[in-house]
Amino acid sequence: MSTMRSFVLSFLLIGGLAPLRATAADPSTLPEGEGRAAVAAHCVQCHDLSRLRTSGGHTEEGWRNTLAMMLQAGSTLPRERVDTVVRYLAANFPQQARPVGGATGAAGGVTIQEWDVPTKGSRPHAPMAAPDGSLWYTGQFANVLGRLDPATGKFREYPLRTPQSGPHGLAEDRDGNIWFTANFKAYIGKLDPRTGAVIEFPMPDARARDPHTLVVDRRGTIWFTVQNGNMVGRLDPASGAVKLVAVATPAARPYGILVDSHDVPWFVEFGANKVGRIDPATLAVREYPLPHQDSRPRRIAITRDDAVWYTDYARGAIGRLDPATGAVEEWPSPAGPESQPYGIVAIGDTIWYSESGADPNTLVRFERKGARFETWPIPSGGGVVRNMDAMQNGDIALACSGVNKVGLVRVH
Repeated sequence: MSTMRSFVLSFLLIGGLAPLRATAADPSTLPEGEGRAAVAAHCVQCHDLSRLRTSGGHTEEGWRNTLAMMLQAGSTLPRERVDTVVRYLAANFPQQARPVGGATGAAGGVTIQEWDVPTKGSRPHAPMAAPDGSLWYTGQFANVLGRLDPATGKFREYPLRTPQSGPHGLAEDRDGNIWFTANFKAYIGKLDPRTGAVIEFPMPDARARDPHTLVVDRRGTIWFTVQNGNMVGRLDPASGAVKLVAVATPAARPYGILVDSHDVPWFVEFGANKVGRIDPATLAVREYPLPHQDSRPRRIAITRDDAVWYTDYARGAIGRLDPATGAVEEWPSPAGPESQPYGIVAIGDTIWYSESGADPNTLVRFERKGARFETWPIPSGGGVVRNMDAMQNGDIALACSGVNKVGLVRVH
């Protein structure tokens, strides 16, 4: 079994970040019912079946999409057995109760439109709003980059050169090239959408095995995080040179990254309670601790005053770091401490983010003045909105990974 396949299947079924050792394929360890033998025969290749009992579970639709992603990753489950296994899993491992995603926003305040991406099980991960009004996304398990024209609803998929690259983060440079992180194959890629040609820039250190999120600064330099490799990096597109720097905090898991108005890169550490800053000239990293030891910031936004905002996934909150003073303000998210705030974007001084732990996922608008929240449910349920991006007209691009959709939020 390939490393990528083991990683992917374990991640999907139980939400972990590393492959699990499989138990013996003994159907008696599972509840009785049609489909039990198929689960024991085909899921045991990469999963400890006992973890099914402690996973979050899914609805029937959720299990169907999960199996589609597993099949994309190379599961040996026969296609004709999918319906049986979906029914078995949904009956025996249903979705557990989650915080309820409320609707407090003004009726008609936003319109959310969603589209199914062309390939089942794609797991669209990062959305990107292009200047021409198109919406791009990474099809992480389908090994494609995708482009949607919202005006026509037409998609185009761009296959990558290297199989099972696991495209993850996404950004566009000033020449219209689309840059992405190959999360499963340890490289940064550049796609020319005019020709479909892809150039790969491999990581120079074997420890940098999982480049995660990237951003292009105003000079065209690529900055990126390496989550489990615990590094941040810089790529010079002119020379192809890649430089990596280890983050001082062990297991910090650098995650979301953006640049401020001075082209200074900022990132959040999902494995620690810290925000990081990279010196563009020296690559020296400075870390800013957050007030709560159990904070786990996951994504980042920067407002016009260069304040750094973050979603605190572990504590169900959002926060604001003042870079000049290091002072931090935090606000609890409307759906509570288990709401798992995730994707976030700043439009002007307004913060928009998703509550990925809520059912359905919600779109949240936050105004710092008056600490005012408004929420709208995502029509499809969202299936975890992992990232957002701002369109030039103030609309918001979404990737709804767990339901195989991308979306557009039109702000009225």
